[in-house]
Amino acid sequence: MIPLVVFYVHVVALASVFTRRWQEEGTGEGALAVFFMALIFFVGWGISSFILKLFMDQAGFGPGLDRDALSLLLLTIVEGGFYYVFFSRGGGGATNATGPSPSA
Repeated sequence: MIPLVVFYVHVVALASVFTRRWQEEGTGEGALAVFFMALIFFVGWGISSFILKLFMDQAGFGPGLDRDALSLLLLTIVEGGFYYVFFSRGGGGATNATGPSPSA
């Protein structure tokens, strides 16, 4: 059940980020954001599975919290913080060459 919820959260996040980037900067930027998120998801899933494989066996903490479910939870927590910082700054963390613009 946990992997289903995690995958659903990722689908909703993909749709949200695509829509936001598409409205602000165009279709190409929306598709690029989706591809970036997919890349981070698949690479992060492999890394979190590898890390948890070092510390626990496949059974994990029971049938609902096996190693795969826990690796997806770990990935989602780390991704949540990363995406909050990356996408909340508008433009993927890019800054102006002269620094932030003064408030008018």
